[in-house]
Amino acid sequence: MTIGDFLFRRLEEAGVGHLFGVPGDYNLELLHQLEDHSSIQWVGNCGELNASYAADGYARLNGMGALLVTNAVGAMSAINGVAGSYAEHVPVVCICGSIPLRSIDRGLGMHHTMADGTWDRFLGAFAQVTVAQARLTPCNAAIEIDRLILTAWRQKLPVYVELPSDIAYLDIEVPADPLMLEQPPSDAERLESCVNAVVAHLSDAASPAILVDLDVDRFGVAAEVMELAGKTQIPVAVSSTAKAVIDETFPHYAGVYNGKASAPQTLDAIQSADCLLCIGYRPIEATTGDFTASLPADTIHLRGHSADVGNANYQAVTVAEILRGVIDAMPHATGHATRGAHQPMDTAPRTHADNSFALTQAAYWQAVQSYIRPGDVLLVDNGTSYALFGLQLPPGCTFIGSVNWGSIGYSVAALLGTLTAAPQRRHLLFVGDGSFQLTAAELSTILRYDHKPVIFLINNGGYTIERGYLGKGKPYNDIATWAYAGLPKVLRPDTTARSFVAETPADLHNALAAPNDRLIFVESIMDPFDSPAAVTESGNRGAELDYGPRGPQYEHGAQLRPV
Repeated sequence: MTIGDFLFRRLEEAGVGHLFGVPGDYNLELLHQLEDHSSIQWVGNCGELNASYAADGYARLNGMGALLVTNAVGAMSAINGVAGSYAEHVPVVCICGSIPLRSIDRGLGMHHTMADGTWDRFLGAFAQVTVAQARLTPCNAAIEIDRLILTAWRQKLPVYVELPSDIAYLDIEVPADPLMLEQPPSDAERLESCVNAVVAHLSDAASPAILVDLDVDRFGVAAEVMELAGKTQIPVAVSSTAKAVIDETFPHYAGVYNGKASAPQTLDAIQSADCLLCIGYRPIEATTGDFTASLPADTIHLRGHSADVGNANYQAVTVAEILRGVIDAMPHATGHATRGAHQPMDTAPRTHADNSFALTQAAYWQAVQSYIRPGDVLLVDNGTSYALFGLQLPPGCTFIGSVNWGSIGYSVAALLGTLTAAPQRRHLLFVGDGSFQLTAAELSTILRYDHKPVIFLINNGGYTIERGYLGKGKPYNDIATWAYAGLPKVLRPDTTARSFVAETPADLHNALAAPNDRLIFVESIMDPFDSPAAVTESGNRGAELDYGPRGPQYEHGAQLRPV
């Protein structure tokens, strides 16, 4: 096969059905092959950064994603999103059409370079944000393509492939067998020892608990976690990065653990546990209530391919096989049934004395809670939309954000990816005006492909979450005023999208009553200083961490504070 065709064949075998990106002269020959020979569908983006976000969102639902960029200028535009995929443990294949091998061999200067005769700078840059990288040649292509795709899938991390523009059409000998996406089997003795150690710790505990992070989703073991919790009746809490990974109506679900910012029953379940089983836990200030989390000293830590139990470290074991072994070995229990059980949010509709009052954050999120239904895909950007973490989601929902990396604007382009991966599901985007402005152009691609999400945008004049850190009334936290609800018509004049501007609770309820048969855009106008208390308090604590005791946050009126 030709190198380009083999690359596409392997991506298809890995379940990739769409390729995001931006054309450039160094990747046009590969795009030509895609059109001629591959069943993979091209989805062109408004920029490489958006393409990287879209590939990430696609991979969250599909298992793997891919994007195509051109040498240097395209790659460096995409690197922020690829780094986010690394931080969030998302397997994405970034393919870069690069300098012809002929030019590298002969030292010929080319455009989209530093014009200094160097060729490896961008391989080096991507080595910092991917788990594996390679420049393909006719000699290594068959081996490296398989290595990179398998590595991305096994480790749930992005990889970077440079494909010189003059070799995509060259024939090479390739394997006839399909690519098998399988984790390497555990070492039998290490697995047995690890399972026995975990079982011993759980069996000896009077009040055990489980805490899961996003790797439970990435490695596909949420069902095993719930099976273990159901069999042993142990409460299960999640980090905010793993919101909705565990069914929030599950009887043993204990809520979102975020240090002292957690609900009391969640705090008690985790911090009072005499045996805590953590899966993929990677604490940062945003997921620990600004480092107020307190886990037992002998916490068990399971990761994708290793584990720590007591003083012992186990290598060559997989989290799926460990959990299966523990489930099979643990007896049915009855002693921990209600301890730490999550208390559902009161979602009963409340009436206002006058539904014509200005729309507030409190009324907004109350309405959103009632609007979410089973099976929804919810995308959240950084900002006041973090109020979603306090809502209870019905079964089957998928929650997508970038909590660890926190690149604002991610959600808008990621929405294109999730819509492409699962068009049969309802997709809800929750974004603020500041985040939206960074990647708003991708709304045109969503409209181009006739997708039908519901976009909830809060228009409050700027970066409200930043006002909780510093600069409550400063112009650096203000942004340009846009007519957001009018954008669908601007970006696609023949659109049938429904747009609403909500200034009161009555306006919002009218928008929420619209049928989901086309794109819905809801622009909600709110006061710049109205913010959910939890979001504002998090910003205030963040300022202490960021600026220290001599920082400007102590100046009068410098911060937005909870009412």
